[in-house]
Amino acid sequence: MTRDDSHPAPPQETDTPSSAVPAQRHTTTVVADRFDLATWHDTRAQSTALRDLAAELSARHDSAIDLLTDVFLAAYQARPRLHDRATVDPARLVNHHILTSLMEPPEFAELRRTTAGDAYAAAMSVLAMSTMLRRILEHADEAEQARRAQLKAERATAQLAEAVRQSDGDVDDMDQALREAAETARTASVQAMDSATQALTAAAPGMRAAAHAAAAQAATAARREAELHRAWGVGSAQTERLPFAERLRLAERLATSRLAQWADLIGRFRQMASGERARKVEHTSGELVGVTLGDDLSRIVPSELAHLGLPPLRAVFAARFAAGELMLYDSRGEHSSGRGAIIACVDTSHSMYEEGPGGVTREAWAKACALALLDQARHARRDFVGILFSAADKLQVFRFPADEPAPVERVLEFAETFLGGGTDYQRPLGAAAELLQQEFDDAARSRGDIVMITDDDCGVTEAWMRQWKETKRRLGFRVFGAAVGVPPAAAAESVLDVLCDNLRSIEDLTDVHAAADLFRVI
Repeated sequence: MTRDDSHPAPPQETDTPSSAVPAQRHTTTVVADRFDLATWHDTRAQSTALRDLAAELSARHDSAIDLLTDVFLAAYQARPRLHDRATVDPARLVNHHILTSLMEPPEFAELRRTTAGDAYAAAMSVLAMSTMLRRILEHADEAEQARRAQLKAERATAQLAEAVRQSDGDVDDMDQALREAAETARTASVQAMDSATQALTAAAPGMRAAAHAAAAQAATAARREAELHRAWGVGSAQTERLPFAERLRLAERLATSRLAQWADLIGRFRQMASGERARKVEHTSGELVGVTLGDDLSRIVPSELAHLGLPPLRAVFAARFAAGELMLYDSRGEHSSGRGAIIACVDTSHSMYEEGPGGVTREAWAKACALALLDQARHARRDFVGILFSAADKLQVFRFPADEPAPVERVLEFAETFLGGGTDYQRPLGAAAELLQQEFDDAARSRGDIVMITDDDCGVTEAWMRQWKETKRRLGFRVFGAAVGVPPAAAAESVLDVLCDNLRSIEDLTDVHAAADLFRVI
């Protein structure tokens, strides 16, 4: 029976003659405590793929489950160590050789930077190495068969010796038979050992090459998944709380998402936005650079306050305050005036599916920008709303309140949804204005920000425009625009330019910095 732990194997469970059994034999190669082993058992129980792999390999190879345990532990432990070869069960020495080859290349050290302490990632590395493990176990079979032949010959000799001791026949004849059997067994043993040595020697280069390749492949897969998590804003704290099956489904969804191929673009957008947020505090309001005129009493120069101590000058102070001509400390810094929700209106009409430079679609750029705006809102503790629009009858709203978590599944749904159809401005902008009105009524928050991302131009009615301007004046929100794939000259003559306080033309869809100013002022 194959054992699935690293505890010493009792003599009766090994196929080594009892006289040759040392004090301690381990059936696994990697040194592990009961907590590590419990993690492995729990992970295997949760993973259908791991259970299927274990069943497949153990049906043909006695040492397969112990080998899977070793590979998992080597990836999972912070500082994996191997048992001394002398303490490993002879039936598992091939596993020891495999683990030595696997842990040798630098690729495995790179893999462990992602998998150490993460049972899910360690399990994924085992699955990534499954092809290598199958091939190596096939190579190891010849050595195992030779070892078994040796054990069989030794047992036959022991049985014959026992028969001689119990026999009443001619002692000389029995002694001769015993000597002949012993010589035959010795010859078979030598041949078996030679065969086993040759098999292991022949398989060694293949094992090392396969181990190197498998470690590199597993490291690439682990790195890719980590990159996808970073790109989609999935933190390690989120994934570690997920059960194995849910985390696997999330990983599969991230990898098969419509925008999965643009994970790098999304990641660069988020990184750029984070950098722009940092730039906001490079020159804070506390860094004085001179004196200016105004009516901000929080920055008033002390000499101006001195005037209040002289009754004849108090009237002068009041007049200068009313005129905004008090001397104030001047300071540098870009300040966000937004306090209400950040609303990203993203065009998902048919034309947004077109590719630009670098093969990036207009939709990919727009969604990447919107996801970075979601980060911006979370950082500023502001509500975020994503409005996907196309024709007048196609609109979908995704709300992410500042005081609630932003579920990854909901973020993915927002990013993956594509409506198709034509383009209408009035309905999405009207919906955005209604949301800001509701926010003002419910929480008395004004000064929200709307970002309109589109590649098209369409008209609006005069009545709608009058109402839009009045709502904008009353609620004090700002409107920023991104004309994706539209030349600057065309953008400047569009209706979008009239609707927006600030409009930028995005021609190079691979350049995330074209929208950098948004993240400095929103």
